[in-house]
Amino acid sequence: MAPGTARPDAGLRRRDTLRLLGLGAMGAVGAGALSACAPSGGSGGGGDASATSFGFSSWSLNEEASKPVVEAIIADWESAEDVAIDPVSYPYNDYLTQLTLKLRGGQVTGAVQLDIAWLGALAPMGRLLDLSEAAARGGYTEAALTSGQYDGTQYGLPWTTASIGLIANSTLLDEAGITEQPTTIEQFEEALRALKDLDGITPYAAATKVAQLKDIFPWMRTFGCTLVEGDTVTIGDDASVEAVEWYKRLYDDGLIAADVDRFDARALFAQGRVGFYDDAVIGKGATVAQASDPALADAMVPVPRPVLASGDTPQALLWGHVIVVVDGEGSDAATEFALHTTSDTATVADYFERLALPPTTEEGLADPAVAQDTFTTEWTERITATATPGPFWHLTQNAQIEEVVAQQVQAVLVGGSSARDAMNAAREEITGLMER
Repeated sequence: MAPGTARPDAGLRRRDTLRLLGLGAMGAVGAGALSACAPSGGSGGGGDASATSFGFSSWSLNEEASKPVVEAIIADWESAEDVAIDPVSYPYNDYLTQLTLKLRGGQVTGAVQLDIAWLGALAPMGRLLDLSEAAARGGYTEAALTSGQYDGTQYGLPWTTASIGLIANSTLLDEAGITEQPTTIEQFEEALRALKDLDGITPYAAATKVAQLKDIFPWMRTFGCTLVEGDTVTIGDDASVEAVEWYKRLYDDGLIAADVDRFDARALFAQGRVGFYDDAVIGKGATVAQASDPALADAMVPVPRPVLASGDTPQALLWGHVIVVVDGEGSDAATEFALHTTSDTATVADYFERLALPPTTEEGLADPAVAQDTFTTEWTERITATATPGPFWHLTQNAQIEEVVAQQVQAVLVGGSSARDAMNAAREEITGLMER
């Protein structure tokens, strides 16, 4: 967000921001189990695909901040295209479970908003349309298109796409004598040690609570672990062990703190007490809203994740929302609605201005409302450009797998296990989950 620019997102409540980001506890373990045992729905969903009435399922319609924005998009499209859209909404934390049950029962039609992490749970049911043709008309960025793909098929049209990356407090970096952003692990650790010399500062508010410890995945990739290759789990290799041992060293040396999740990190950063932390681009608004010092907004800068060796690609985790279409009643009109909602430049620029959720098209990102937002532009160019999907998103057991790794990493942090033993245990448990 441009310095000094007031946005509605600055007043988002904690739970609103959590749900908009798709970072909350979603009850996906239960939903994953439901879809795992669901038979394929086949390629045909029944009903008249050319019908001009269809449903639109969206958790954003259940949120105070986003509801009026999405309602306006629906109303404008109904008026312009002479169609009827039936809005359906569930709270974010219940959304995937409800959607899975109703999709199995044939009770869902039309367009559906999805967290990009959920495609792996729903696409195997065989009820979603291949939207490749529509996607080719949208002008989406390559990173955005990737977020809507499952097993090589374009099921989702990307609505907002960004990434989880590092945010730094440039004022604290200056005070610590750090004149350039660290680009390697060695430089990053040196910067953290310099920040530790400042009074009352947590150098890196990294995730250390189980709920957010999946943040370790990009660091494992940074050290060279692929995490999974086909059906083979590679966690437990030397690279993953080295990554966790490094994380443990930061913990033992007081460079990261105990019992920190995303919200704790934001609160500490808002107090001017954190050098670096992990967040999504929209997290800036949530953090600035808590800050007593208005100058904090100017001090917040996006930082590509440091690499192990110069020339390596910085790692970042994609996040975002897509719109999928259920095969069947009204699917033709629903596809056009999804395309318009996610790619019409005026629509996506307004969506960004009102909710600070980045567009997914080249033209949307070039719109003055977006392009003049220096923080978002730099984030897109420096972090999202190299972001990749979660390693296990394609599996219905994704949430369980993330929890397994998080618990094992936490065991290492508190001294209950060695990194080698913990990562081997994680590999064995994940392999068992994948074989179910």
